Amino acid sequence: MPKAIWITGLPGSGKSTVAEAFKERHPEFVLLRMDELRKIVTPKPSYSEAERDMVYRCIVYTAKTLTELGHDVIIDATGNMRRWRELAREVIPDFAEVYLKCSVSECRRRERLRRETHAAPRDIYEKGKKGWPVPGVTVPYEEPLNPEVLIDTEVTDIEGAVRIMEAVLKYR
Repeated sequence: MPKAIWITGLPGSGKSTVAEAFKERHPEFVLLRMDELRKIVTPKPSYSEAERDMVYRCIVYTAKTLTELGHDVIIDATGNMRRWRELAREVIPDFAEVYLKCSVSECRRRERLRRETHAAPRDIYEKGKKGWPVPGVTVPYEEPLNPEVLIDTEVTDIEGAVRIMEAVLKYR
């Protein structure tokens, strides 16, 4: 049965890096990146609550459809509200949540050092100081209650994170 894995965590926690490393080792997975989807669905995003709800519902629907077509899926998305991740859990039969836990201070540090390799908005934490809706800063980030995988990315490197994911998901 095709599966969907949602990698969640604060901006800068390592979601895209871990998702790409996992995809490299498992090329059969389709990688859905929220940052790319958002640019198509909302070319001039406002990041309002209604807009966020719509784009997260889009990514859940896309993942559901891909699994129904026989594809394994990785979702690379903050998903700051638990209800969006729970929606995916409800509609995708083989679903797993991977939570990359990382402090806001470490995420801020990483974001300052981030290269232009992702579609993620630049200087997100600086924008948060100006009132931009930033998960974990100006809008809530609801941590998963029972993720299938929890990885502390302040102490676990990329390779270790991928291996932990593989080990846990192997026995599901």
